[in-house]
Amino acid sequence: MSDDLSHLLNHLGEDRPHGFDAVVPPVVQSGNFAYPTVAAMRAVVQQEFERPLYTRGHNPTVATVRRKLAALEHAEDALLFSSGSAAIAAAVIAFTKAGDHVVCVHKPYSWTRKLLSELLVRFGVETTYVDGTDAENYRRAIRPNTALLITESPNSLTFELQDLAAVAAIARENGIVTLCDNSYSSPLFQNPIDLGIDLVAHSGTKYLNGHSDVVCGVLAGRAEHMRQVMAHEFMTLGAAPSPHDAWLLMRGLRTLELRVHRSADSAERVARFLAAHPKVRRVHWPGLESHPQHALARRQMQRCAGLMTIDLDAPDEAAVERFCDGLRRFLIAVSWGGYESLQWPVCALKGPSGYYTDLPFTLVRLYIGLEDPDLLIADLENALARM
Repeated sequence: MSDDLSHLLNHLGEDRPHGFDAVVPPVVQSGNFAYPTVAAMRAVVQQEFERPLYTRGHNPTVATVRRKLAALEHAEDALLFSSGSAAIAAAVIAFTKAGDHVVCVHKPYSWTRKLLSELLVRFGVETTYVDGTDAENYRRAIRPNTALLITESPNSLTFELQDLAAVAAIARENGIVTLCDNSYSSPLFQNPIDLGIDLVAHSGTKYLNGHSDVVCGVLAGRAEHMRQVMAHEFMTLGAAPSPHDAWLLMRGLRTLELRVHRSADSAERVARFLAAHPKVRRVHWPGLESHPQHALARRQMQRCAGLMTIDLDAPDEAAVERFCDGLRRFLIAVSWGGYESLQWPVCALKGPSGYYTDLPFTLVRLYIGLEDPDLLIADLENALARM
């Protein structure tokens, strides 16, 4: 771990002299803050972006984590939300209005698609979905009223990438704001702001927390953008995290580098085992040379993280279920980024909701956690034999 990263994760923003010199910063669990005079309160009301008045807007524990998250993403500032969906929604709403148009990568996170296709359409915001593997598709979709380009590189199911620098350049030429969901990579493996992206969002539930005990979201970018979001969408919609959740996220950041590299190391071993297995048609993981965008992944990402999807050579859904039910070391669950390995079969969500009905039932997403990779590979081998 570099000295700068170690300082960021373990010390940045932690005002120990004002926190009883505690090694672990205390949780400021107060929802409200008092002032000795009217003048003192008036000053805080005018500076709520920097000073605590009411925890929905500013809280000292949350502020410490904001500093760390901004530094991790090479941003001027960051906001912490009660979920990743809330962070993305606030960003999209902040930079669009009735009559505007959005261009979004065609297979985004399901709640991003719901926001665009079911909620904002009711308020006169239109969306065009494009194949983001060719950045020029963003240019072709731009209209005179386009206000926002949304990327998710890679996405978290089939792992298509977008050339973030190219998309950012197209946006700048047209005076359009860009947003990237960077949840898959974490700030240690990809920094979209360095590639020209304006706004970066995370589901902090994933790698940033890393212990599967917090739901939270992050939005990072220029200070002027963060002030704009906080003054309106953040404060009005009230999607603020609790101070205790922020503290748990800070706890998770202590081990971020150790966890994501361990997961990535194990994922490479697992991916190469699965890619060579006769009962696996394909492994969707950008770290493999067989991935069609492997070169782009090497260029704009430091590493590929621990999430992958396999396409099983299975004759029917019953065979997929035998494989999934046969796994003993992969919990059947959504999300990722914790210490535990997970499996998420597409066929489990093909119900009345209509999610992912355009994807084959043979896809199973795997998250490679912190367990011994040899044990995970043996578990996968046994389950494949049952299929």
